[in-house]
Amino acid sequence: MIGTKLGNRYELLEKVGEGGMAIVYKAKCHYLNRFVAIKILKDQFCNDKEFVEKFKREATSVASLSDNNIVNIYDVGSENNIHYIVMEYVDGKTLKELIVEKGKIESKETVRISKQIASALVCAHKNNIIHRDIKPHNILVTKEGIIKVTDFGIAKASNSATITNSSKVMGSAHYFSPEQAKGSFVDSRTDIYSLGVVMYEMLVGKVPFDGESPVSVAVKHIQNEVVSPREIDDKIPESLNSAVLKCLEKNPVKRYQTIKDLEEDLARIENNENILNGSSNISENDVTRVMDTAVINDKIKEMAQNDDYEDDDEYEDDDYEDDDEEDEIEEKKKRSSKGKTNKKLILGIAMIVLFLVVGSVSAYLAFNKAGGEKVEVPNVVGLTKEEAQKVLGEKKLKLVVAQKVKSDKKEGTIIESYPKSGEKVAENSEVRVSISSGNVVVVPNLKGMELDAAKKAIQDLKLKVGNVKYEFNDNVAAGKVISQTPDVDAELKEGEEISLVISNGPEIKYSTVPNLIGKSIDAAQNALANAGLSMGSSKAIITEDQSLDGQVASQSIGAGQSIKQGSSVSISYYKYKKPEVKPDPKPDPKPDNDNNSGDNNNSGDNDSDNGSDNGSGSGSGGGSGSGSGGGSGSGSGGGSGSGSGGGSGSGSGGGSGSGSGGGSGGSGTQSGKNK
Repeated sequence: MIGTKLGNRYELLEKVGEGGMAIVYKAKCHYLNRFVAIKILKDQFCNDKEFVEKFKREATSVASLSDNNIVNIYDVGSENNIHYIVMEYVDGKTLKELIVEKGKIESKETVRISKQIASALVCAHKNNIIHRDIKPHNILVTKEGIIKVTDFGIAKASNSATITNSSKVMGSAHYFSPEQAKGSFVDSRTDIYSLGVVMYEMLVGKVPFDGESPVSVAVKHIQNEVVSPREIDDKIPESLNSAVLKCLEKNPVKRYQTIKDLEEDLARIENNENILNGSSNISENDVTRVMDTAVINDKIKEMAQNDDYEDDDEYEDDDYEDDDEEDEIEEKKKRSSKGKTNKKLILGIAMIVLFLVVGSVSAYLAFNKAGGEKVEVPNVVGLTKEEAQKVLGEKKLKLVVAQKVKSDKKEGTIIESYPKSGEKVAENSEVRVSISSGNVVVVPNLKGMELDAAKKAIQDLKLKVGNVKYEFNDNVAAGKVISQTPDVDAELKEGEEISLVISNGPEIKYSTVPNLIGKSIDAAQNALANAGLSMGSSKAIITEDQSLDGQVASQSIGAGQSIKQGSSVSISYYKYKKPEVKPDPKPDPKPDNDNNSGDNNNSGDNDSDNGSDNGSGSGSGGGSGSGSGGGSGSGSGGGSGSGSGGGSGSGSGGGSGSGSGGGSGGSGTQSGKNK
């Protein structure tokens, strides 16, 4: 996979991690020029359409989460049967690596880290997202010490991976809640248990339960009691120890009921430096406690039935912390006088202690009658509050509604009780119950989601998509949710509607293209700007007509056409260039067109005895010339005469010229005399 480019933008550079169902790569986003982390679903899950759909849906939901302690989700995609999630790349190490390096983490640092993890979970739980796989391997620590929780929602999608399917799940089994191990219905309190395991491991350097197989570890989560961190390291503050143990309660009702409660307790512990330095007692307010009055009633009855109490002077008040109820009771036992003690006095002391610890008048009154017979808790699951009150009242027990929980059970019916049915408790004890709020749905954050993804999220919660309106918006991309009604965190019943406002993107306005022909470039730019347009490219056309210089010759979009505002129009314009002046060619030498003439005079005197004879002759000659400036001419002439005497004469003439030069020959004369 190294070197593969996904979505034509994400280049896989190196493998940085692997989990039970996905492999994580460091990648380069070539669009935004940044590093990202890409989680790619393993091949064995790619053909499970339902699994892949959940994988994408959960990732889309998590993308809406916004918290500094949550790894951001940038993108989700599929390509050639490769399903991937693009996430923020965190330059650091996992919390697991940090624990291995240090052996264990000091209390102050544990509180700081745990508080940031809790902050991430508060954000997730508010958006109805349960992590289900909180463990040090899924918690990243940046070089600056910032905590980043990853794999949100992914574990929720991986419901096909059981504790027996591979060794990869072994790591998760160590952090399972008991209800996860049993395959029971889970809610947000499962994350609280898992965070408790992580806190435990940070403090003592090991998990509370270990075994040879995931199954054996899971069984221990269900059955075995947790060894207190302070039994392993007595330097751990009692308040922090109590917070961890409260997270690790096997019954969800006895844990912190919300992650926000834990976050607030951690903040109180963090703000009390003396507690973390081990130099101060811890007040009852340091850790929020859920009191089990039935258990305490049992202890009081046990005390009342015990005739012998011994005083142990070696124990002083400062040796015990105020917030440990069992230690308070034990301390009173050890400090009571030797011998038999009046039961009423013991009960009075116990009630005072309980009043101080619990701070509740109702607890005071309840414990005042704790000396009665034990009764069996009846089964009230499935009953309404009124029905349960009647049934419990017949057993002299009191009903207390601990919380309302979303479930698939009918609204108002009891879905869980503590103590459970069949357990023996003292008369007048409280039975705390969880009541179904029905299919009440907490509205998730849909803002920024694509319309189809938002509709899917609404339908998955068994809600209906209400009115869908479209609006132009400069800040939200087209097709994504701008707002929703009701808003985030509102509570709805199944079947109720969520209305959406979807972005059309920025509003598109149109302009009419002005006529630019003949305008100067500046004037053309102004005309385009006034129309909400801009000038694109420009091209010069050379002209020797100086009057056209700088004028627009043509435009890419014709005048009068309607185009989007902000569009550009390209032009061509005239650019004057002075014509070049060519020098006159040098004239060729002119040929001499002289006429040649020749006069040939031949005269002869011939003496003859008798008579005389005169003869004459004439001749003419012409010449022509050709070539580049040269010519020649010749002429000849002849004459003859007859007489009694004889004579001859000849003449010649010549000339030269150029071009169509010519020459003429002379004439010759001959005369002769016969003597």
